[in-house]
Order: sequence, then C-alpha cells, then structure tokens
Amino acid sequence: MILELADFSIHPQHNDAFEEAVKRGIKTVIARSDGFEGFKLNRCIENPERYVLQIFWTTLEDHTVGFRESPAFAAWRAIVGPFFVSPPVVQHFDLVAKST
Repeated sequence: MILELADFSIHPQHNDAFEEAVKRGIKTVIARSDGFEGFKLNRCIENPERYVLQIFWTTLEDHTVGFRESPAFAAWRAIVGPFFVSPPVVQHFDLVAKST
C-alpha cells in the first residue's frame, strides 16, 4: 500500500467549506478510482488553515498514472482547488513499520 500525503494551505475562514469539498470530492471522484483504499483528512491545531490529506493507494501508479493522468484529476481540482492559497505539496510513502 502507498500513502499519498498532500499538505494544503487554504484561504482563511473557509475551513467548513473546504472540509465538505474534500469529503464530496473523495466520495464522488477519488473513491471511484482504481486502487483507492481510503483516506484521512487532518486539520492543524496551531494553524487551522493547514490540512494534511492522507490517501491510501494500492500502487504508486494507481495515483500517479491512473488518477493523475485521467479526467478525474481535473474534476477533483475543480472541487477543492478554489480553496488553495498555493498548490499542495504532494509526496508518496511506503510503509516500513507500524504498531501492532
């Protein structure tokens, strides 16, 4: 399993609308993509305009090719993009250890 980690800064005072947009975009766009295994959205306590979105994919290519190179990516960005102060920083991670 691959973890996609996206770090967002959004426009101030749009938290509720952004959170709803992410949930709607996950449900209507990303969850329909091959290899999607789940997500978590976290809001920063110290800086409430910062969010970290974790999306779990079966393979790296499920995200980088299957999703990012499809029309679904544009649909996702149309839903959440208006809230961005700047483009998110996105990186991918392999699981190397976990608690039992």
